[in-house]
Amino acid sequence: MMLICVTGMPGAGKSEVARRLAKHLNAKLLNMGDFVRAEALKRGLPVNRDSLMRLASELRRELGPDVIARLVLASISEDSLYVIDGVRNLEEINTFRSKTQAILLAVHASPKERFRRLLSRGRKDDPKNYQEFLERDLEELKLGLGGTIAMADLIVVNQGKDIELVVKEALKMIEEAMKDVHTNCDV
Repeated sequence: MMLICVTGMPGAGKSEVARRLAKHLNAKLLNMGDFVRAEALKRGLPVNRDSLMRLASELRRELGPDVIARLVLASISEDSLYVIDGVRNLEEINTFRSKTQAILLAVHASPKERFRRLLSRGRKDDPKNYQEFLERDLEELKLGLGGTIAMADLIVVNQGKDIELVVKEALKMIEEAMKDVHTNCDV
């Protein structure tokens, strides 16, 4: 089993990159947020950004910062390649690495570019102004997202270029990293 874990700030394009990587790699795609959404539905909670952020924080506080990673691991099978979208903290990546080989890819874009993307995608729960955007970023950073991005094995910049070029760059880096993983299992 091998995991390609994708992280990044909201609006960086991590989900789009993860989706395209899974397709190019013929891998199974899992979104960590889907596990939080499933738990919200089990508990009869609304499935909106505020409710999900509260639930994710509550789960991490009650069951450990890696609880979502443990839920993901419980759902996957051996001998498969997975792209995991939405790693939020170092404990999650450490949990993945304690069970299998995992490469962490950070997708990066500037705050202004991310804000522009969030405004243009028009989801109900996206920030309506730059102050709300900054507050949301701070919430994400409190979950540990900054440390995850800083400690990523690979970083791809998703700004000022076509998404397919970004994915092509990421694939090239992943292929190199996978060679290293297979020849140097202690890394």
